Amino acid sequence: MRLPEWIKSSCSNRISALRSMRSMLAQYGVRTVCEEARCPNKAECFSRTSAAFMILGSSCTRNCAFCCVDHGIPMPLDSEEPERVASAVKGLGLKYVVITSVTRDDLADGGAVQFALTMDNVRSLCPDVKIELLIPDFKGSIDSLRRVLDAAPDVLNHNLETVSRLYAHIRPQAVYERSLKLIQSVKEISGDTKTKSGFMLGLGEHHYEVMDIMKDLRSAGCDFLTIGQYLRPTKKSIPVVEYIKPERFEYYAKQAYKIGFEYVASGPMVRSSMNAHEAFEQHKFHMARQHTEENINV
Repeated sequence: MRLPEWIKSSCSNRISALRSMRSMLAQYGVRTVCEEARCPNKAECFSRTSAAFMILGSSCTRNCAFCCVDHGIPMPLDSEEPERVASAVKGLGLKYVVITSVTRDDLADGGAVQFALTMDNVRSLCPDVKIELLIPDFKGSIDSLRRVLDAAPDVLNHNLETVSRLYAHIRPQAVYERSLKLIQSVKEISGDTKTKSGFMLGLGEHHYEVMDIMKDLRSAGCDFLTIGQYLRPTKKSIPVVEYIKPERFEYYAKQAYKIGFEYVASGPMVRSSMNAHEAFEQHKFHMARQHTEENINV
């Protein structure tokens, strides 16, 4: 399928930003999901010295049909990885950092301790930085989730990726209900932690299924929502079924706010980690204004 006119990537005119950021990341020996997953927005993010760090190695133990991250037998954990990520955060002067990972079903804790150690190292070097984690499902382990939450991330993100009906085809090693339960458990364990999730359109979902996934997420206590267009990263990846028009994304954003989400980013080029800092700051501004209005009314 030919890309429609509203699908635009800025990679071509920001080659210098790509090269500069890649060079800096290589100095610290860290990976980003921007590169590993071939994100179409990486040039734009790199030009703003923004990136989502990917820990736990480069090989995923799952093989989702939409993803191009390497999968196979992963390497042993790198004990120096948390320190390198922290050094990169400090060296790049980041104020808000997103940390994600491949899925590591081979590890008893799914990599939870490595997430926690990475957060601890980042906060040790950069105590004022805000941290958003984009975590796998840890195979539903509440103990692993609790270990991550004990390290106090500012935002806990876990993406549903697609509607329930398509899981068997798109995410055969994941479970829709398990992911929902994970998000719900965040609020039960740490009620003050902001939760976030996202999913893609264009995989063959129906309108009513999009409404259902948004309602399911909100019922599970999800605060922030991202909705983007699926773009085929490689010829081996599952094909795009449909390119959704921008007006439809705007419609779903309005519906999501009506359902009760505190912040929504919905558009063809929206990705889960893109503009994460802006989303967090906009949410803080909204909450502060709401608090002021409540005090005035009193």
